[in-house]
Amino acid sequence: MSQRVIVTGGAGFIGAVLVERLLAEGHHVAVLDNFWRGSMANLRSVADHAHLTVIEGDVTLADDLERCRQALGEVDLVHHLAAINGTKWFDEAALDVIDVNINGTLVALRKAQEWGARFVLASSPEAFGENEGMPLGNEDISQFPSASQHQRFSYGASKYLDEVAVQHAVRSGLDARIVRPFNAYGATMLGDAYGQVVGMFFNAILHQQPMQIHGDGHQTRSMTYIDDTVDGFYLAGALDEGLDGGKLAGRSFNIGSTEEVSMRSLAESVNKTVGTMAVDMVLGGGYPGDSKRRLPDISAALTSLGWTPRTSLEEGLGKVWAQLQHQP
Repeated sequence: MSQRVIVTGGAGFIGAVLVERLLAEGHHVAVLDNFWRGSMANLRSVADHAHLTVIEGDVTLADDLERCRQALGEVDLVHHLAAINGTKWFDEAALDVIDVNINGTLVALRKAQEWGARFVLASSPEAFGENEGMPLGNEDISQFPSASQHQRFSYGASKYLDEVAVQHAVRSGLDARIVRPFNAYGATMLGDAYGQVVGMFFNAILHQQPMQIHGDGHQTRSMTYIDDTVDGFYLAGALDEGLDGGKLAGRSFNIGSTEEVSMRSLAESVNKTVGTMAVDMVLGGGYPGDSKRRLPDISAALTSLGWTPRTSLEEGLGKVWAQLQHQP
């Protein structure tokens, strides 16, 4: 059955691919984005779609969300992805990061309550803070250092509070679900200094410059191909109940690869992918508070959503490289 869906941050890296998927499945979509990090280029393939409305606006303003509702008539589902991501921003723009994460989520939540719409929050493994117990499970605690040390957790701690807000709304009757994407990557991700690691590595390849690997390169991540990530978001919003028959309201889902890889190994894999265009690797630099490991427990996603990652790192990097070579 066709749904009327708002996607905040729908012109961003993950948001745009989710919008494409929603339209392909026959839904009507209104995108709300301020285009600070998002871009209409990400929506190029669906820009003229009859069931898409794109509204430039601010997720922290209720009136801008109301404009989305007016475009759709009614709202069945809100996918809330709007956020300021990119580790460099966490220190340089902490107040803005907190403002968008917390106030944007509160506004979107209240509108979903008002409309009687289902709500999916894009949270983050950063919401676990410095918890180094792996794999990260839904009931694991979040640990944060003194705020005087650094500003990294302007993002993670505000995502934790977003989850608190969602759980409160669920107790008040809202059908809301939480998705934590683990290091999504794809061809349209940002590769500048404010982007994410895979984008940065491929950007270095394209400019034939050394790949900069933070620290000693032994820190690990779970790199998740964008199509797999979006599958998780889509299922979290589309299913009325879990495949196990349980309610999905208030449930949290870690959406990530179980293939843990060090940053040094990731750089080596990128070099292997690009063949003769391989570049040197340089160690050093980085940001305070960087996690040593990140690996998800995906059992809840498997049991309730039927979700599991399908794309190996080797396959995913190959897809990214093939797309990058054909981008306009």
